[in-house]
Amino acid sequence: MAAIPVQHWTQPSGAQVFLVASPAIPMLDVQLDFDAGSRRDPAAQAGLASMTANMATQGMRAVGKDPALDDNAVGEAWADLGASLGSSASADRMSFSLRSLTYPDLLDKATALAARQIGEPAFSDSLWQRERQRVAAQLKEAATRPGTVAGRALAAAVYGSHPYGYQLTEATLARIQTADMRALYARSILPCRATVSLVGAVDRAQADALVTRLLARLPQTACAPLPALPEVAPLAQASDQRIPFDSAQAQVMIGQRGYPRSDPDFFALLVGNHILGGGGFGSRLTSEVREKRGLSYSVYSGFGPGLHAGAFTIGLQTRPDQATQAVQVAKQVLARFVAEGPTAAELQAAKDNLAGGFALRIDSNRKLLDNVANIAWNHLPLDYLDHWTQQIERVTQADIQLAFQRILQPEKMATVVVGENP
Repeated sequence: MAAIPVQHWTQPSGAQVFLVASPAIPMLDVQLDFDAGSRRDPAAQAGLASMTANMATQGMRAVGKDPALDDNAVGEAWADLGASLGSSASADRMSFSLRSLTYPDLLDKATALAARQIGEPAFSDSLWQRERQRVAAQLKEAATRPGTVAGRALAAAVYGSHPYGYQLTEATLARIQTADMRALYARSILPCRATVSLVGAVDRAQADALVTRLLARLPQTACAPLPALPEVAPLAQASDQRIPFDSAQAQVMIGQRGYPRSDPDFFALLVGNHILGGGGFGSRLTSEVREKRGLSYSVYSGFGPGLHAGAFTIGLQTRPDQATQAVQVAKQVLARFVAEGPTAAELQAAKDNLAGGFALRIDSNRKLLDNVANIAWNHLPLDYLDHWTQQIERVTQADIQLAFQRILQPEKMATVVVGENP
């Protein structure tokens, strides 16, 4: 496999830039990440980061000779260029994603428009009133789905008071004002806090100039360190919530604290989870819960590592009268896997599947950008992708067993069942 060279440098502003030059097609994908995700939301305003990201690309304020543009005008401007700028917020970061063809006239205009949008968002009060009503309606609709109810209950059980467990509700939504968005933006979306990843048909000089332009309309100030946040606490004991719900299927979720992305056993946990429940129809949970007992059409397990320890989760749907049995079987499979680890055959099958599918993880600009942004955000080695399959191949049965025993405590799982028959 040819190497994927990732170039990295720091701009005078403090912005960190990561580039993979990919000249095959005249296209560029750019992702700008800032430490402004929901983990930094005030508890009483849970959802502030996601609402701020949503509003950031809906309109621009007037600055100097540049007129104000409402959300419709912004959409038309991007459509005219055949380019796009999106924004989102996860638990850890607020992100902006630019995509454009690299023909000089188009890329120049797209960069200028993106710089205005990132640097001069309108945060319109009238638009926010409309958006808040729309989001409130979405929250009410989501509460009618058992999967949403189960997910919220499990997050509260696993994370407790940690910011990873903060959830947008109608009450917290009502407390969010555009002034709060502007304040969050002013302290967080700064060049000195930017991590910028680029994949496409540009060289280093072009990428550096483009990033400088994208960040030029933001305040050029020094950044004070952001306050440290606590780690997710492990569960002290098991818990079991049975939530009444009128639905044809019971939603089952089982989980506890997992691990942060910086964990040295990342690859052992990745391969191990693929065997346990992340590998689809070839996983052990699927074999025991679906194939042998017919308790569920599908069942999965997964870790959600971030800057902090994201949750480990087992999820499935089953007939309400089978929920208790499904929970018991899933827990038994987990406990045995943690105690004994995988078989040699399971390990080899997982390695073959993961290593064989590696090319599908980088077969488009967007996927490659996701990987470069992962390297950038998590401070991984620049040659991380070059050695990914080797890291998979190095994992042993003992590595998986020891890692799972260190991370998970099957006897202290939080269990949520929504819609079980009494």
